[in-house]
Amino acid sequence: MEEEVNYATVVFKAKDKPQDLEIIYDEAKAGEQESDTKPVLPVENKQKARVSTALHLVAAGLGIICVILVSVIVLLTIHFNGVISEQSRQNTNLTEQNHQLWTEKTDLQRQTEELSREKDGLNWTIGFIMEHEIFPVKAFCPKKVCKPCKDGWLLFQSKCYLFHEPYYWKDWEDSRKECKEMNADLVVIESQEEQHFINNHTKEGSYAVNGYWIGLSNKDVTNTRMWVNGSNLTVTYWKTEEAGNRGSCTQILARAAPLANWQKTRCNQNKRWICETRVLIKESAALS
Repeated sequence: MEEEVNYATVVFKAKDKPQDLEIIYDEAKAGEQESDTKPVLPVENKQKARVSTALHLVAAGLGIICVILVSVIVLLTIHFNGVISEQSRQNTNLTEQNHQLWTEKTDLQRQTEELSREKDGLNWTIGFIMEHEIFPVKAFCPKKVCKPCKDGWLLFQSKCYLFHEPYYWKDWEDSRKECKEMNADLVVIESQEEQHFINNHTKEGSYAVNGYWIGLSNKDVTNTRMWVNGSNLTVTYWKTEEAGNRGSCTQILARAAPLANWQKTRCNQNKRWICETRVLIKESAALS
């Protein structure tokens, strides 16, 4: 049986063609756009990769710089700590040396003062010896050891005192001569301390009016009461005077008040006396 061939008639409508063309154009355009976009992606990735690489390099460089800075800081810290420690050690040494020098200076000043005092004492002693025509060595330096005062004399401050208690008494002039023969003079009272010292060593005589001659009188031409060394009368310890007592010389009484025991007395009366001279050795320094 023969096969039958069927034919179909295809009819194209004119109005459908433009739409089909538009669809085809759009698809083609989209294909072109896709083809244009796809090649761009690798370029952007490369740029990002380059930026990321640069940032990593910068970060690595900064890290290295930080490590270097920290290392430098540590090294400088160690160095300056060593310098400070050395300076501190040097300062300590200088402080010790300064203290040692100050101590040595103090010792030298003390030694200088001691030598100066010894020099003054020697000059004092030489001056005292030169006052004697014949210096009584045995009286001042028994057994080759010198003393400030001779035997029988009392030491007070820088003076020696002799309270004469002989069986025979003398008037003011003869009493002074006795002192002069011993290279001394009648006592000159210059302070309250000296007045107390003398009062403490006076002894009562046979009568209350019998005291000791002291070196105060008004026998010079000015009729002014002065001490035998020429100094003016600055301190006085007068006893209340009886009316009409006009004596030119002065005695110190043993029984009167310690600060009121001077009495004006006629110079021709016989009494005990007190001699005074300066010490041989100042400040009780010993000479051998």
